[in-house]
Formats: sequence, structure tokens, C-alpha cells
Amino acid sequence: MGLLSFFRRARQSDAKSAAIYMAVVLQARNPAFYGALGVPDTVDGRFDLIVLHAMLVMRRLREEGPALEDLTQGLFDYMFKDMDRSLREIGVGDMGVGKHVKKMAKAFYGRAEEYEIGIDGSAESIDVALKRNIYRSTTPTEDQLAAMSCYLWAADEVLRTRSTDDVAQGRLAWPVVGGQG
Repeated sequence: MGLLSFFRRARQSDAKSAAIYMAVVLQARNPAFYGALGVPDTVDGRFDLIVLHAMLVMRRLREEGPALEDLTQGLFDYMFKDMDRSLREIGVGDMGVGKHVKKMAKAFYGRAEEYEIGIDGSAESIDVALKRNIYRSTTPTEDQLAAMSCYLWAADEVLRTRSTDDVAQGRLAWPVVGGQG
């Protein structure tokens, strides 16, 4: 009985991680980011928006303490399994995939830390983080940078107002992006 219960919980956690990740990716693909907010519509630009949204969800899950540590880790693991799959789909050879995924994980941690410092800090610190990461290959207008900063703070606040169950089930809500939903 105990072993079956363990596997059932593992499958439920995997399903929850997948649901959360799909909600993150769906939001990261919102065309308003690549239009009104000027995020480069590139592999890197899309990766950066997935990182930003995943970090926000993980931040929210961590607020619940140890009870949701497994789900937070499951989301991270699921995200990087998908990154591995995506790299293989675009033709990165088996020998190079591990190196790329390791580099992406390192980038995730660096960006996540910068965004968290920014959210908890000043407008200037979040602007620096956004310029260094999301806008590293382009120069956003002041309005685009301000809109992205406002979006980041609003998204953090919206996720904080969601029930723990909603977040854990992948029923996420996001603020409007650049005048579009």
C-alpha cells in the first residue's frame, strides 16, 4: 500500500508540474511581449520570458514553505526536461544537449536571483535586471522598460492573491500585457 501511494503522489506531482509549466509557457508566448513590450522574438527572448514567469510561480510556491518544495522542484525539473527536448528538436546533438541544459540552468538561477532582488528592491534594480537579461540584445524604449517593470511587479502581486491550490494546480492568473490580454 505504501509503495503504491508513493507512485500515485509522484504522478500527481508530475501532472501538477506539467500544468503549471504549460500555464507559464502559454503566458510567455503572449504576442504583446514581443510587440508592445519589445522583447526580441528569438529563442533567447522566449527562454527569458519562460524563466521570468517560472521564477514568479516558484517564488509564490516558496511562500508556502516546505509543504510545496517538491512541487517547486518538480516544476524546475519539468521545465528543464522540456528544454532538453526542445534542444533535441532543433537539432542539437546528443553530446551537446547536456552542456546546453547545464548552461541554461545556470542562466535560470542567475536571472531568477536578479529578478527577485529587483522585485524586492527598487525600480532601478528591476530595470537593470530586465536590461541585462530580457533586453540584452536590444534597447527598449523607456515606455517598454517601464511597462515590463510594471508587468513584473503586477504579476508577482497577482500570483500572491491566488489561492495556494489554484497555483499548485496550474490555474494561474496574469496581469494584462501591454494593453492586451
